[in-house]
Amino acid sequence: MNLAKSAFLLIIATILAKILGFAREMVLMYAYGTGVYSDIFITSMNIPTVLFAVIGSALATTFIPLYHESLEEGGEEGALKFTNNILNNVTILCIIISVLGFIFAEPLVKLFAMEFTGEKLVATVKFVRIMIGGIVFIGISNIMTSFLQIKGNFFIPGLVAVPNNIMILLSIIISSMTGNIYIMAVGGLLGMISQLLLQLPFAIKYGYKFKRTLDLKDKYVKKMIIMVAPVLVGVCVDQINTMVDRSLASGLGDGVISALNSANRLNWFVMGLFIVTLTSVIYPTLSKQSNEEDKEGFIKSVYTGINSAILLVLPVSIAAIILATPIVRILFQRGAFNDRSTLMTSTALVFYAIGMSGQGIRTILDRVFYSLKDTKTPMINSIISVTLNIVFNLKFVKIMGYGGLALATSLSFIICTILLFFSLKKKMGYFGEDKIFKTFIKSLISSFVMGIAVYMSYTTISGRLGTKFIGDATSLLVSGIVGFLVYALLIIILKVDEVKLIEHKVKNIFNKKNLVKN
Repeated sequence: MNLAKSAFLLIIATILAKILGFAREMVLMYAYGTGVYSDIFITSMNIPTVLFAVIGSALATTFIPLYHESLEEGGEEGALKFTNNILNNVTILCIIISVLGFIFAEPLVKLFAMEFTGEKLVATVKFVRIMIGGIVFIGISNIMTSFLQIKGNFFIPGLVAVPNNIMILLSIIISSMTGNIYIMAVGGLLGMISQLLLQLPFAIKYGYKFKRTLDLKDKYVKKMIIMVAPVLVGVCVDQINTMVDRSLASGLGDGVISALNSANRLNWFVMGLFIVTLTSVIYPTLSKQSNEEDKEGFIKSVYTGINSAILLVLPVSIAAIILATPIVRILFQRGAFNDRSTLMTSTALVFYAIGMSGQGIRTILDRVFYSLKDTKTPMINSIISVTLNIVFNLKFVKIMGYGGLALATSLSFIICTILLFFSLKKKMGYFGEDKIFKTFIKSLISSFVMGIAVYMSYTTISGRLGTKFIGDATSLLVSGIVGFLVYALLIIILKVDEVKLIEHKVKNIFNKKNLVKN
């Protein structure tokens, strides 16, 4: 019940953050559309994120299990020493990366967008040099996020995107009003700083105290380096994949990067709302159960986490495929974002949605391996995924253009998720795979029936109300409600285990209330 409460609070925080994220995206598309300035801003924002992603992923995957180990062996004092040692080392590393990024900004931009030339290249380089220092603040913020999650506070880390999005949103508005595009770069930097400023007071409240500890010979640092090496390789190949995608997209004309980015943000809305929430709450539990050698509890957490991802993401992916065009039209089509932009973005969304479930399950499986202190298996899987994605990219981009880039991503996720299941079976033996398969089949049947109901209700209502904003929004809302009710009814009828668990807990809550009244 504590995990359920934490997940609920994190979902609320994520919804708020995602709403602001969409508002920011809508304002950007309204002001600049899928044009040159949007491409410049998105590319330059992506570079600090990608550069830090290597360190960020290493921290996210190794800090929590090693914190539990240091806490068990050295108590609160030992765990605090470990935290400060990692924080100080990461800060120094991020400063070095920021300085190098500032100096070599132009080669970096060419690496991420090889087709950028002339004024577009010059402006992007200036954007990167303004924002690159934000890596330092992101680094410290990530450690505070892990620290708060260990302490059981998931709500505040879930809110970090709120001030970030507000800063960027305001900077876009001011930029469009003044005609100074570089204000957006300043907003991006302030957004990165705000993430740390939000979390630091709460970390202090939960017992964090800064100390000047810098010991590379510490045994936990050595363990982290050993665990991190495969993670770094895996993340590096993932970022190579991102660079290849962006570079290929940059050669398909103005606006393609923006369209793919907008579609991917819709995809990541689902990932952030459900999968990031699940992994954030389950990962500390998995790490603790693994450290305590609680095999029964660990197996239950594995299949419960994966089944929850299937039940939440699979129906959303079907709905996204069916309703891609009206979703994009309602969210983005205004100002400089025209019919062409809607067509490009909705096409990309359909192909991204195909791999949505695979992407979500793979994220949880990665955390299962990390909690077992196995970072090598996810690394190998990432290398396979990126290799497949690049091969598919080069094949499909010739046939399908930008849609092929999105489809390549989805297919690589699905294939590599299946491979990870085989790897987990080999490592653990039984992990609840029969329960996962049953839930997948039941969810798939329910999702397909739901998809038919959604399609019929949307086409019927939109046929009468039209596709202007009010009619579109009404049709989308009603068809969404119909889809939800049909899906919920079917998974109850099919007796999905996770639904029965919720029913049982709800009944217990009401029984307790009745006992109190009596």
